[in-house]
Amino acid sequence: MWKRVCCFALLLASALSGAEFKAGVARVRITPEGPIWMSGYASRKKPSEGVIHDLWAKALALEDRRGNRVVIVTTDLIGLPRSLAEAVAAEVQKRYRLERARLLLNASHTHTGPMVRGNLTLMFDLSDDEQRKIERYGQRLAEDLVTVIGAALGRLVPAQLAFGQGTVGFAVNRREPTEKGIRLGVNPKGPVDHSVPVLRVTDASGKLVAVLFGYACHTTTLTGEFYQISGDYAGFAQIELEKTYPEAAAMFLMLCGGDQNPHPRSTLELAEQHGRTLAQEVERVLSNRLRPLRGPLRAAFRIVEPQFAPHTRETFEQRLNDPHPVRARHARAMLALYDERRPIRRIPYPVQAIRFGDTLTLVALGGEVVVDYALRIKREYPGEEIVVAGYSNDVMCYIPSLRVLKEGGYEAVDSMLYYGQPGPFSEDVEEIVFSGIYDVLKRVGRRPVRP
Repeated sequence: MWKRVCCFALLLASALSGAEFKAGVARVRITPEGPIWMSGYASRKKPSEGVIHDLWAKALALEDRRGNRVVIVTTDLIGLPRSLAEAVAAEVQKRYRLERARLLLNASHTHTGPMVRGNLTLMFDLSDDEQRKIERYGQRLAEDLVTVIGAALGRLVPAQLAFGQGTVGFAVNRREPTEKGIRLGVNPKGPVDHSVPVLRVTDASGKLVAVLFGYACHTTTLTGEFYQISGDYAGFAQIELEKTYPEAAAMFLMLCGGDQNPHPRSTLELAEQHGRTLAQEVERVLSNRLRPLRGPLRAAFRIVEPQFAPHTRETFEQRLNDPHPVRARHARAMLALYDERRPIRRIPYPVQAIRFGDTLTLVALGGEVVVDYALRIKREYPGEEIVVAGYSNDVMCYIPSLRVLKEGGYEAVDSMLYYGQPGPFSEDVEEIVFSGIYDVLKRVGRRPVRP
């Protein structure tokens, strides 16, 4: 009886406050201390040299009137590998009883951030000392993520959520067709997703406490010759927004930008410019009438297993003496797995969905997801708002669509060397990923309307 009375009192208090949700926000600085090898560009020859601006992990905890919780974490990092993400999720579940389906970990994919252990493992041949730096950074990062999640959960206060969409145009498809095949370049006729989803979080007084916004574009305005730590355009966008709203946390969510690049690029001024452009569009959306969100908060999480195209020992033995050092290093790593009788045939792939009442659904996919996935999901699930994030819960390699896989090129083939994967996927990769998407969306109450 006492428990029922307490529960009723809590629900009554929430109703009287007029708040549909509770929200808590926290952040932790994750800038590396001192020089460290940076990730994203194999052309780099040395560790980092200074910092343009700090890197952050930010957590947004949400709770509906029924006590259902979710936590969304954004990080200014190249990617969070599964080993780190699952260790964090397990500790969070142990400490705070938050189910795995209700924790989303997203990386901005900045190429001017540190290497993270377990991600892009074959990009460089590092000394033991540099490896230890990366190992220590990863250990501290895991601790920081658990801490920031706990801090956000501990700060829950009555809140209102609202959603809107904007658009900016600096992302361009980078898969440029040539007579010799697909190359990394500029393809203005290629598919893009220029949408800017914006989730506004305000407290009971109407004050902005957090804004979660996204964009589908590689964070690669700053190219391989830059050796200073930064969050690239996504970092600059967050800084601009927090200047405008100094009491709020600006959180960048990386969407399906695996085959999208900022254009133009390659200068610090352009990174700042793209950041301002994105921030100004978020501010414009915030200034307009947004759609209020309601509960309940539903969540689902599933692992599917895309398969790689068939390979044998001979596949890699032929590359041992390849003049390209990465190809030779990759061949040795793959043969070592054959020696251990555990060659890679498939990968565990995380698929997640979080739904806000019947108004908004957030789909979170692992890996460097090409834009085709977001466009297909939006076609098949029209009506209710849907946001599709990549780079979530694991960044194990690129995830090509069937179209991209058949065309070949960097995202489909060459990038697998740096990620330590055996080669391209089999042609059922898109449908295997979509089997997971259909499942988690069904479990949160969404059904496709296929054309």
